[in-house]
Amino acid sequence: MPPFPVLNSLIWCFGQEKEAKKEGFRKYLEASGVLDALTKVLVALYEQNDKPSSALEFVQQKLGGPSLSEYEKLQAELSELQIRYNELIKENQERCRELEELKHTQVEASANKELDVGNTHDEELNTDVVKC
Repeated sequence: MPPFPVLNSLIWCFGQEKEAKKEGFRKYLEASGVLDALTKVLVALYEQNDKPSSALEFVQQKLGGPSLSEYEKLQAELSELQIRYNELIKENQERCRELEELKHTQVEASANKELDVGNTHDEELNTDVVKC
């Protein structure tokens, strides 16, 4: 009898679980077409008489990804666009602040005008009283 039957059973169970996960993942890759696509790309790489200097770049290009130079160009464009975006956000915030200041000034001017009209009306009443 093995010295640790429970331990051996646990190891066997974990091994079975691991194999089941591997098999499930393999089926997932097969069903989604990943295995076929990778197989075709690897066969194309194998059949190349002159092997490319970068097998990874070859695989990326065959799978529809950008080349390294295209990727770097896209990264540079992304950086430029991020800078421009930040500038526009800052400009928009400044315009909003200016708009709020103008609204505040207009409200104050409107309030002052109403006070002036009210004061003029009071003065007319006071004048009328004096005339009587």
